[in-house]
Amino acid sequence: MAKYNMTEKKVKAPLYRALLSPKLVEELYQKIMKKFYIDKKYRDPEYSAQKLAEELGTNTRYISAVINLRFQDNYSQMVNEFRIREAQYMLKDRHNADMTMEDIAKAVGFANRQSFYAAFFRRTGTSPREFREANAQELKDKMDRRREKINSARKRKAQSKD
Repeated sequence: MAKYNMTEKKVKAPLYRALLSPKLVEELYQKIMKKFYIDKKYRDPEYSAQKLAEELGTNTRYISAVINLRFQDNYSQMVNEFRIREAQYMLKDRHNADMTMEDIAKAVGFANRQSFYAAFFRRTGTSPREFREANAQELKDKMDRRREKINSARKRKAQSKD
């Protein structure tokens, strides 16, 4: 390090974090979670930290601080996390097998397929299509095991009647 005459960057917590009491952090966290878990605001591609702050009667710095403290992420990363989780659920669900990747991307709040693929890969290390295919095979294997179990139970039942 001395070779390049570099100094380590000091990590400072932003001043506004110190202004947030633990009670306020918890209160804002609960309100944010309601907006995301219950109201599913992350599905709206136009929903921003600014809109969230306005709805909660606070400012974006406080929203940012709470998200950073609770999720160790920024607003965009947190929103994408919610979107990716829902997309994973949809990709696993056989009832959504006829939905295209574009349909799923729009349903969970991404503006386009490219941003969906990029965010999905960053979070999971695989593409949505690979994820769907892997889970389809897993589901098929599970269904095959279930059918085998049912068939063997029927055979045992038929044999016991004889």
